[in-house]
Amino acid sequence: PKGLMIGMHGGGVGSGDAHASAGAMKSAGKELGWLSIFPEVIEKTEHGWTDSGTEEWVMQLIDMAIATYEIDPDHIYLSGHSMGGYGSWTLGAHHADRIAAIAPSAGAPSPVYNYDGEIIEIQSGVVPNLRNLPAVVFQSTDDPRVPADANQAAVKIVEQMKKRWGGYENFKYWEVHDRGHGYPEGGMISLLSKIKDFKRDVHPKKIVWQPTLEWKKQFYWLNWPSPRLEAILIAEFNEENNSFDIQSDANLSGLEIMLSPDMVAIDKEVTVSLNGKEILKHMPKPNLGCLLKHYSHADSNRIYADKITLP
Repeated sequence: PKGLMIGMHGGGVGSGDAHASAGAMKSAGKELGWLSIFPEVIEKTEHGWTDSGTEEWVMQLIDMAIATYEIDPDHIYLSGHSMGGYGSWTLGAHHADRIAAIAPSAGAPSPVYNYDGEIIEIQSGVVPNLRNLPAVVFQSTDDPRVPADANQAAVKIVEQMKKRWGGYENFKYWEVHDRGHGYPEGGMISLLSKIKDFKRDVHPKKIVWQPTLEWKKQFYWLNWPSPRLEAILIAEFNEENNSFDIQSDANLSGLEIMLSPDMVAIDKEVTVSLNGKEILKHMPKPNLGCLLKHYSHADSNRIYADKITLP
């Protein structure tokens, strides 16, 4: 297959099944040359895709599909409608380092409202993590089930973060006014075709990470054995100086910077700065132990020869 698509169904408390997402997206996936898998949430709750157990299981499905069908791990796509749109937003953000692109339809990350009914923020761990992940988000303003305000608020936050951190070049918001809670005109192929040419950036030079899962310890070339949940890290690699700069208010002791020969000059000294202050220099020593510890057959395009551990 040219890629793998995880198609996420809609629903909610006590409702929703994989047949709906398969019916809406199976033919589109076939047309695009993808292997399509349509899982069903383990427990049918309001946020079924991010429930403990279901999210881990979806990522295991991806790993097994890559191994079974010899799929390029740089071509993994998430999409879904309604609650499945929420699922592709959130799982895409949590695992942006594993995904090529997302295409949510009529679904949004969970908003936080004030007493006046105004959206004041979007759930943690979503917008910051999407800095390097291509996304096309579909929303109709006359949707009676998923009001447009949640996606509109998320888009505003994306624009704020873009000014703050840069990135988000391939984030697109597709808003229409006459589809209700339905699919885009022409069906899901019209949405999925907008992401089909994206390939994962395995080693982006700048990443932003806001961990929200204790078991999600690696994000691109950062590995955090004990992640501080909801902390925000901004990490940037300067190729000219072979140096890393990390920005965060959190205690980053134990954070590991993984050194890939595809990004870092392994034969030169590496400098690390924390919040603008140089804290260490490291001469890489490629070793088999590091390679084996972080090698995964399901993500064989990520190889790390050495690592730096922050004091």
